[in-house]
Amino acid sequence: MLKKYLWVFFVSMVPLIELRGAVPISQALKLPVIPSFIIAIIGNMLPVPVIYLFARKVLLWGADKPVIGKFFSWCIEKGEKGGKKLQEKAGRGLFVALLLFVGIPVPGTGAWTGTLAASILDMDFKSTVAAVMLGVLLAGVIMMVVSVAGFSLFL
Repeated sequence: MLKKYLWVFFVSMVPLIELRGAVPISQALKLPVIPSFIIAIIGNMLPVPVIYLFARKVLLWGADKPVIGKFFSWCIEKGEKGGKKLQEKAGRGLFVALLLFVGIPVPGTGAWTGTLAASILDMDFKSTVAAVMLGVLLAGVIMMVVSVAGFSLFL
């Protein structure tokens, strides 16, 4: 059982997959809803402070390096693009826009991208973490409802 929870925890930490993939996996592994939901949220939120504080600096440092430069530049570009979209649509409502950006479970709009975009936009740390946390909770609820409903159709 611990092995299954570790799968959920580590999958929820993977960029682009995150909680959106971990929640359906938890239900496929027949784990209880609430504990697996909590594990997925913790796993998804754990990298957020690190991303906010260090990702931008590391990406800028590595953007001109031979082996990793293209990937790092792509990450910067994706973060800037996401940040500009958020800012254009949100105006002063950046907190809500970030919450919805992270909370609507579409590929590429999770906690990783949202946090990187917020750091590029120089959004303050507390607001970023709060908006991303609420967005992760929203995405988690949506994915859990879809997963439970979907898996119950096949049983």
